[in-house]
Amino acid sequence: MEPNKGQQRDNKQSLGAGAPRGGNQRYGGGRGGQRSNQPRPQEPSEFYEKVVQVNRVSKKTKGGDKRSLSVLVVVGDRKGKVGVGLGKAADVQSAVRKATTYAKKHMITVPLKDGRTILHQVNVKLGAAFIMLKPAPKGTGVIAGGPVRVVVEAAGIHDVVSKILGTNNKASNVYATLHALKEITNSKYAQSESKKEAREAKDLKEPTAEQKPEKAEEAVKKEKKKDEAK
Repeated sequence: MEPNKGQQRDNKQSLGAGAPRGGNQRYGGGRGGQRSNQPRPQEPSEFYEKVVQVNRVSKKTKGGDKRSLSVLVVVGDRKGKVGVGLGKAADVQSAVRKATTYAKKHMITVPLKDGRTILHQVNVKLGAAFIMLKPAPKGTGVIAGGPVRVVVEAAGIHDVVSKILGTNNKASNVYATLHALKEITNSKYAQSESKKEAREAKDLKEPTAEQKPEKAEEAVKKEKKKDEAK
């Protein structure tokens, strides 16, 4: 007896329900493979990245309005380095990538006291923004508003007290906070602290009074060997 049409259709469905055509799944698709909706695996980044603001902007051109997106990103390694970048593109991902690249190229190093707080108080006025940053004792935490908190945490500051005394614009406050951290970096106190650390490191490298005679004897032996070789 020949199988009827219903049985043939069931057999075809059972055979076709196996592996996909063309072999294994591929992330980007391509010839002979099925496209997968799964995102590509990304490597973990050593930098902390935070999008602060996304704005829609438009430019008047001869052909009409050219619309794009402007994204403000803060990047830091949470070990004393922080940077801010602004990127523009037609889509959010491209704008974030541009802003992140710029921020990484223009990072500043902030000197930290005991690896947790800033060295001294600083007041900065930049445009309409007015920011106050003050060091705090251990265990205080980050007492700061949204834009200031993002920059401070990206820099790796754990204990600080801040106050926004000017405008509430996020971009202005982010740039003002970065300027305040720059002032701490360039201050005389920060420079004296760095010189002190360099001096201490040099003292550790220099030999002690007990080690000096041994080094002198080694130098004499080397000179004798040179004379014998001649």
